[in-house]
Amino acid sequence: MPEFLDLHGMTSKVLRALADGAMRRHGLYLGQNHLLAVLWERDGSTPGEVAAALNVTTPTVVKMADRMTTTGLLTRRRDDRDNRLVRLWLTDAGRALQEPVEEERRLIEEKVTADLTETEREHLLSALTKIHRSASELLGEPIDHVGSSNT
Repeated sequence: MPEFLDLHGMTSKVLRALADGAMRRHGLYLGQNHLLAVLWERDGSTPGEVAAALNVTTPTVVKMADRMTTTGLLTRRRDDRDNRLVRLWLTDAGRALQEPVEEERRLIEEKVTADLTETEREHLLSALTKIHRSASELLGEPIDHVGSSNT
């Protein structure tokens, strides 16, 4: 039984539900906070640049940006030097969400790791970083299923 995969899957679902609830309190859908975070760091990025930073497709970012433009969190403007490019810019409302969203995320992290020692937290982050790297590398490789036979 793949104990790690089962536990990680269940944990991911619960954490996603917590994060989704927190983001909805700020009028965001889950994932929009990540798009905002890119713009908080690099306001005026293109949808393609945001997509690359988030490891999602450009159409995913465009769809999110459509919704966020409608709700007044960002605007789109043509690039001054290359009219073919569209850039995403935060509105005052989008910028104003940075502090409360980051605080919500910090509080969730603090609460879900409250039973861990500082050393356990450091080990957890280190282990998850290694697992993320390994899993990302495997995306490009076929998975060898134990017990399967190709003969």
